[in-house]
Amino acid sequence: MNITQRLLLPLAVIGFVGLSATGVSAQSAVMVNGASSPKAEDLRGLGDVTVSATKSPNAQSAEPKDSAVDIAKKLANPIANMISVPFQYEFSRGVGKNQGGSEQTLLFQPAAPFNLGGGDVFIVRPIVAGVRETSVNGYSGYGISSVTLESFYAPNTNSSWIWGVGPYAQSPSGNSGKFGSQQTGAGVTAVVLNRHDSWTYGLLGYQSWSVGGNPAFGTQNNLYGQPFVAYTNKDAWTFSANMEAQYNYDVRRTSNPLYAGVSKLHVFDGVPISFSAGPIYYVSNTPGGPSGWGARATATLVILK
Repeated sequence: MNITQRLLLPLAVIGFVGLSATGVSAQSAVMVNGASSPKAEDLRGLGDVTVSATKSPNAQSAEPKDSAVDIAKKLANPIANMISVPFQYEFSRGVGKNQGGSEQTLLFQPAAPFNLGGGDVFIVRPIVAGVRETSVNGYSGYGISSVTLESFYAPNTNSSWIWGVGPYAQSPSGNSGKFGSQQTGAGVTAVVLNRHDSWTYGLLGYQSWSVGGNPAFGTQNNLYGQPFVAYTNKDAWTFSANMEAQYNYDVRRTSNPLYAGVSKLHVFDGVPISFSAGPIYYVSNTPGGPSGWGARATATLVILK
């Protein structure tokens, strides 16, 4: 082998290796960027899945159609077109003739709207009251106080102002008189309110007349009025106040508890639940009824349509 061949042979080897490396690199580039590359297809497929998951309505099905703020505002509206199931606990003191007893009440008061077409709704709200009394006129025990039925026909007003009216009835549910009147009452209930931005305010009331039963433990001749106001902020916190004045025509006295509370709406796996609590103060009371300070706490389950 002459000197020229000795010089050219290493160059040829280097060139061959370089060309091979270039070919491998080019082939690798084709495999990565080409349409037939499995990795490229995987990446594009993964991208399609990402876009699809973002746009798919099923991906958002777990979230309520209304925002938490909208639902919180509706909870402040007693005739909202929404199914709600509140459980309300209330503690009262100063009960009995000597005002030495206490009373705990649990209210189950679901609200169910029925669409009548054209935006009109009919709302039915049954209320079952369970009571536990401690040292009230020497008695301690628990039972069902009453079963009440409120209903509202609420037409579509095409306005922020809305109203509703309907029949009202209350049954003593066979109680012994330890937990309230043994009379049956019937009458009419009504509400009018305005929804303005974050505010909801209005007046709810009913007129009840006794239609039978023993009047020894109180009568059902009552006039009830509840002015209320609520403010809901952007974080679904609601600050509310109301006054629940009930005047009895026979004893000519008014039970008038004033309530102020705070509530927060949370969404758990697509299910909205509101929690609220606040103090109560009885501005006035009927003979033997609660007096002074008390407290109230409520948990409300919302069932979205």
